[in-house]
This record gives sequence, structure tokens and C-alpha cells, in this order.
Amino acid sequence: MSYKKFKLMKGLFILACAGVLGVIVMALWNWLIPAIFPGANAVNYWQALGLLLLCRILFGGFRGRHRDWHEKREHWQRWQAMTPEERQAFFKNRANFCRPAPTETKE
Repeated sequence: MSYKKFKLMKGLFILACAGVLGVIVMALWNWLIPAIFPGANAVNYWQALGLLLLCRILFGGFRGRHRDWHEKREHWQRWQAMTPEERQAFFKNRANFCRPAPTETKE
């Protein structure tokens, strides 16, 4: 399969998933919300897609790009090329990465 065809198929798959999720959100909203909250209105398909997008922004976010296989391979090759001392230094450096800097105490 060529790269362009793969991208096209991926785009169509994403659109199809968004469409199906929009229908699911619309059905769940129209089934639950008016029954739970009297006076709440039913939503149409486009409002359901808007709700889905709003929830993704507020709660799920849009995940960053995933690492490609060649980036993972480069990291693996770099790891394989390290000596045991370099690996130990790497772990020691990573262990201190998120720790706060030591504070000086006044005596």
C-alpha cells in the first residue's frame, strides 16, 4: 500500500470514527439528559459533535504525536551502544531529574 493511500485510508477511518462517536453521543444525550434533568433539550447531530469536541478539549486533550518507529529504533540503538557505566550514569541522571534542587540552610 502506498503512503498516500495509507494517509487517505487513515483520514477516512478518523472521519468514520468521529461520525459514529457523534451518533453515540447524540443517542446517549437524548436518552439520559432529558430524563435526568427536566427541561433539558435534546441535541442534534452537529451539537453532539460539538459536545464531543468540547469534552476532548477540556478533559481528554489532543495527545501529542506518537513516536514513529524510526525514532524508537534510534533510541534503542543508542541504548544498545551504551556501556554499562554510561547506562548507570543515565539512570542516576534521570533519578535526579524531577527532584527539587537542594536548599542551603542558614546556620
